[in-house]
Amino acid sequence: MRARVGSVFAKPPRLRIGDTVAAISVSSGLPALLPHRYAAGKRQIEETFGVTVIETPNALKDPDWLYRNPRARADDLHWALENPEVRAIFSTIGGNESVRILPHVNSGIIRKHPKIMMGSSDTTIALTAFVRAGVVAFYGPPVMGDLAENCGIRPFVKESVRAALFEAEPSRIEFQAAEEWSEEFLEWGDPSLASRARKFVPSEGWQWLQGGARASGRLVGGCLDVLEFLKGTPWWIPKKLWDGAIFVAETSEEAPPPTSVSYWLRNYGSQGILQRLSGMLVARPMRYTREMTDSLYKEIRRVLAEFGREDLPVVANLDFGHTSPQMVVPLGCRAQIDPEARRIALLESPVA
Repeated sequence: MRARVGSVFAKPPRLRIGDTVAAISVSSGLPALLPHRYAAGKRQIEETFGVTVIETPNALKDPDWLYRNPRARADDLHWALENPEVRAIFSTIGGNESVRILPHVNSGIIRKHPKIMMGSSDTTIALTAFVRAGVVAFYGPPVMGDLAENCGIRPFVKESVRAALFEAEPSRIEFQAAEEWSEEFLEWGDPSLASRARKFVPSEGWQWLQGGARASGRLVGGCLDVLEFLKGTPWWIPKKLWDGAIFVAETSEEAPPPTSVSYWLRNYGSQGILQRLSGMLVARPMRYTREMTDSLYKEIRRVLAEFGREDLPVVANLDFGHTSPQMVVPLGCRAQIDPEARRIALLESPVA
């Protein structure tokens, strides 16, 4: 099936049972260090979704070798895009320096062969390359994250992946809040812990921070820590993509102080980006205390007010990014925030 191309963004063909998915290490080489964790993710993806998972040529290489060879990681991306057997590309895990692959990435290949690309954290770099190329990209769980969850993939994750990657219709997909969540970490390096389920606690749901008017726009963003690598570079998101966008924002496992987040956001305001937005979606922050979370939301409102955006609809505590279970957010798709109805929904299918 050919990708469907809209006025701006190409939508990759949806996944079907029996398709082939390529696992890629665009960031760190963690699969080579923790092969049992990678194997668990691969097995659970195949069993849950009925697809076949293969590796790109360098996906399982030694971490030091991958670090020294950013071009090889870019070549893996090109290989997966140009391979007619591969229908989707899943990032194995994040990292902290995949920005080094960008000088070697051919955006023309991304646009010519639009395929599902899914990952999060440092994979923000690759996903942004897709968005810049005008191709919908999927901010979602990596192979070694929620897809390798102890005792099986959580129902919330299964449903989100199926809705985003496998179902071209219906064209309107409503976001859901997970009923429970966890940030308990059971050491991945100890295979004996793989059969132990993590402890999940009830979720307090979304928080509607400000804004009362309904708003719609294309979803743009990712991990704030990683987006900092791109500011001021040729690979930064152009202003035309921020026009009327809904800013998708989350913080990493390093739990940056709320004041650091406000510094980053103030830069967005100085660039004129905050003034262009139609809405903002903020993920549940990882490794934050209740006090830190309250401070984060206060800082977000403070910076928005500095740039005259007290009107901007902002919804926080969403289940994407560095939280678990993790939903899939299709970057480049149009979505709507409805504060009165307390709902967030896609206005179009992310796949063809």
